[in-house]
Amino acid sequence: MPDHPAVVVGAGPNGLAAAIALAHAGRHVTVLEGEDTIGGGCRSAELTLSGFVHDTCSTVHSLALASPFLRTLPLADHGLELVDPTAPLAHPLDDGTAVMLERSVRATAAGLGIDERVYLRMFEPLVRDGELLFDALLGPARPPRHPMALARFAADGMRSVDRLARSRFAGERARALLAGCSAHSMLSLRAPVSAAFGIVLAMSAHAVGWPVARGGSQRLADALASYLRSLGGAIETGRRIASLDELPVGREPVLLDVTPRQLLALAGGRLPDGYRRRLARYRYGPGIFKLDWLNGPIPWTAPDVGRAGTVHLGGTLDELMASEAAVTAGVHPEQPFVLLVQASCFDATRAPAGRHTAWAYCHVPHGSTRDMTAAIEAQVERFAPGFSGVIAARSAMDSAEVQRRNPNNVGGDINGGLQNLRQLFTRPIARVSPYSTPMPGVFLCSSSTPPGGGVHGMCGYWAARAALRKLKSSK
Repeated sequence: MPDHPAVVVGAGPNGLAAAIALAHAGRHVTVLEGEDTIGGGCRSAELTLSGFVHDTCSTVHSLALASPFLRTLPLADHGLELVDPTAPLAHPLDDGTAVMLERSVRATAAGLGIDERVYLRMFEPLVRDGELLFDALLGPARPPRHPMALARFAADGMRSVDRLARSRFAGERARALLAGCSAHSMLSLRAPVSAAFGIVLAMSAHAVGWPVARGGSQRLADALASYLRSLGGAIETGRRIASLDELPVGREPVLLDVTPRQLLALAGGRLPDGYRRRLARYRYGPGIFKLDWLNGPIPWTAPDVGRAGTVHLGGTLDELMASEAAVTAGVHPEQPFVLLVQASCFDATRAPAGRHTAWAYCHVPHGSTRDMTAAIEAQVERFAPGFSGVIAARSAMDSAEVQRRNPNNVGGDINGGLQNLRQLFTRPIARVSPYSTPMPGVFLCSSSTPPGGGVHGMCGYWAARAALRKLKSSK
């Protein structure tokens, strides 16, 4: 038997990654999941009718391929097949065309008109250094192994999208493309570091693609679980933990795939007052309102949009800035930025022959329960006239329902907390090891730790590394 068993609470991608990293080190690991199914943000369900697969949260998995940890795992041997759309992204405009983010940097640049050469100069070096940059960015703040590559990225990434897009690009096509990618940050597009998110996503589209899991995102979680079990790990579902008193704290390492709010509830009086107060000041970001549809093919005005797995709807840089500024100010935008995914166009297993599923969400103020169905569907109809006529069924989730399905999505925040400059690398609080807590043997491994939101497993990996170092030093 291994010297040190371990317990992981939460079977989302980060919790499973943490368990796998511990198992690699020879620890016997048990994962406790409160829901009846594993997956966290990587779950699938029949939200409309039987036989139609919908992902309840994440669908597109570029960061899984970019992840320095997940990309090393033999997940294909455990049932995971990733499918690449013909193009990662389309951003339609009101002139009837669409800006296409292609796998090729040159093909993308060719569609940007006046900004072709600027885009090439900006992204060719980033994609060339992509693996080095993913290694540096997907983790806690630490001395860079490749400072020149990171400095080139930071020169643009530390800026706001507003400033970067206007200073770099002369045309609206390139500006809109960068703004849509950066809006994934759920920050105001005038906020520092908002550009970093857009650059990383565009870079990943060129370097590794934006694939989907054949059969639904649940297959990614299931593959991680299968691999963990092959290493001797165990998973128990339906095991909701209400207090750390239920766990062997102090005797075995305990890793928690939870956000600060849940940690405060689980710990009770175990946390020092100072740490508790700082943790209570942790900020969560905007929420989402999500629609899932059972539909026919979406009648896009620009035919190229049908080649893309992901579609950004919202028009120009100025429009996207107004939408995200409204959400940041606690206001529901009349014309929201809409992120749409049409995975069944590239994965026929998600719907019966000739039918399709699609989903879309928009950003809303934290904890919003307003119904944004009409606003979202109006944005789709704007670029795909007749869309409302191909909807056969829909499922809607406001921020409260998003949180109910995954308690880590506090107030509908799918990133585990606001990802602004203050909380990007020091989440949940500034600490030598952001994964450790004042409680001996207890570590955080959720997206409320660096590098934050996304299906990459790196929060879990780095938390496991921190726990293993502590075990070694305590011998």
